[in-house]
Amino acid sequence: MMKLLTGKNALVFGVANKRSIAWAIAQAWHEAGARLAFTYQGERVKENVEELAATFGADTPMYPCDVRRDEEIARVFSAAGNDLGGQLDMLLHSIAFAPRESLEGRFVNTSRGAFQIACDVSAYSLVALARAALPLMTGGGSIIALSYYGAVKVVPHYNVMGVAKAALEASVRYLAYDLGQQKIRVNAISAGPVNTLAARGISGFSQMFKHYEEHTPLKRNLEPRELGDAGLFLASDMSSATTGQVLYVDCGYEIMGM
Repeated sequence: MMKLLTGKNALVFGVANKRSIAWAIAQAWHEAGARLAFTYQGERVKENVEELAATFGADTPMYPCDVRRDEEIARVFSAAGNDLGGQLDMLLHSIAFAPRESLEGRFVNTSRGAFQIACDVSAYSLVALARAALPLMTGGGSIIALSYYGAVKVVPHYNVMGVAKAALEASVRYLAYDLGQQKIRVNAISAGPVNTLAARGISGFSQMFKHYEEHTPLKRNLEPRELGDAGLFLASDMSSATTGQVLYVDCGYEIMGM
C-alpha cells in the first residue's frame, strides 16, 4: 500500500474492540504511515483498546474520555498535542449511544432524557471535538464521522439513533462550511451494517444483516477493510476537494428503492 499518510498524526475516538469500525479505519491509517493516538470511554473497554493500540507500538498514546464532559475533551486534546508534537491531521469520530430501551418499541415513546443523551453523545460530540481539534490542525486536516442509512430513511428499531445521525450529518455540512477556510475537510462515512458491539444492541440486527445481503446490488455485506479504505481516501490528499459529504459504503444498498 502507498504510504499516503506518512508524517500525519491522527486521533481516534470510538474503538471498543477489534470489530469496531474505528479499528478498521485506524488499521488502514497505520498501514498508510500515520501515527495514531486513541481514546477510550470507561474502564469496560480500556483493556481491549490497550491491547489493540499496543499492536501499533508500546508507546501509542491512549486517553480516557467521556465526550459528554468538556473538561475531559480539553484534557485529551492537550495531552494529544504534547504527545503528537503539536500537530493533528486527522480526527475520527466513531461515537454513538442511546439508551437501549429507546431502540425498542415505538419512536413516539422516546423519553426526553433518551433523546438528549442520544443527540449529545452521537451528534453534538462531533462539534465539541472539532472545536477542540482546531488549535492542533494549523496545517489543515480531515475530520471523519461515522453515520448510517437510518439518518435519512426509517429503519425499524433504530428510532432515536436515526434522529441523532441526521443531526450528525447536518453537523458535518455546517462544520465543513465553517472550517473550510482553515483547510479542514469534514465528511462522514455511512456504513452498511457491520457486526459491531453497538450494532448488536439494535433489536432485529441479524435480520437486517441478512436483508442487506439479499438486496444490495453487490448481493453481499461489506467487509471492515472496505471501511478502512474509505477512511483512508477521506483522510488523504486523494479527497482534497471533498468536504461536507456523506460517503455511502454499503454495497450499494442506498440506491435501491425496493
